[in-house]
Amino acid sequence: MEDERYARGLSILDAVDGESGHRVVDSLRDIAPDLARHIVSHAFGDIYARPGLQPRQRQLVTIGVLTALGGCEPQLEVHLNAALNVGLTPEEIVEALIHSSVYCGFPKVLNAVFVAKRVFAERGLLPVGAGRPGEV
Repeated sequence: MEDERYARGLSILDAVDGESGHRVVDSLRDIAPDLARHIVSHAFGDIYARPGLQPRQRQLVTIGVLTALGGCEPQLEVHLNAALNVGLTPEEIVEALIHSSVYCGFPKVLNAVFVAKRVFAERGLLPVGAGRPGEV
């Protein structure tokens, strides 16, 4: 059963996070291999595999939570890439971040927006309206 969960999780990790997800898991193997296995088996094999939300919706929730927590910018970077991988647009991501500002405050959202800006630049993407005063 554990092998099934891991295999299912690895498949979902590939589809959602791709290479950046594997880099996170691989970076844990020498210090916390059990944590790497739990992330794949539980987070992806159990939670991401649930039928209630589509991958796009899951990434919006994840982006909102990581933004609200603050201090999770490396994980936010991975999930911003995942959001783009599952079809969210930069405009949708920026809108979700703006929406989050009401609930978690401007400082946390500003940190998240700057991570998003870096991710978008690395991927050659800019949201509509970027560079105009008053818009991200």
